[in-house]
Amino acid sequence: MSVEPSSGRIEGREHALPVRVYYEDTDFTGVVYHGAYVRFFERGRTEALRSLGVVHAELLAGDNPIAFAVTKLSVEFRRAGRIDDALEVRTSFSGARGPRLFIRQRIVRGDEPIAEAEVEVVCIDLAGRPKRPPAGMLQAMEPLFTRA
Repeated sequence: MSVEPSSGRIEGREHALPVRVYYEDTDFTGVVYHGAYVRFFERGRTEALRSLGVVHAELLAGDNPIAFAVTKLSVEFRRAGRIDDALEVRTSFSGARGPRLFIRQRIVRGDEPIAEAEVEVVCIDLAGRPKRPPAGMLQAMEPLFTRA
């Protein structure tokens, strides 16, 4: 029997990924260490794309392989996450321009905001040069685009 980890779910124009806060995510007081939020946001972006059929391994293995590089990340911390909390990473895409993707993310505990991020990601080839994302990828992402 194969058990696949959850890729979360799509609700409206957002992808929601449940995450649990483990001991390794916290400092000695049981509060989430600030760097752990960056990992949670990364998982949220990856699983949002996966739920839309965009899989990193397939992008790297194609005829014109591409990867992603985070070029900007702005995080606003609202409240403390704590050990054993059940959190949710909410991801939406606010636009695309050339090789760049603009992403909004937030981490919540129920209705309570924990952290929010604005992320700029650039699609690159394997030599690290900027490259426009494939049209099929942008079409697949359309359900999570919040712009008109």
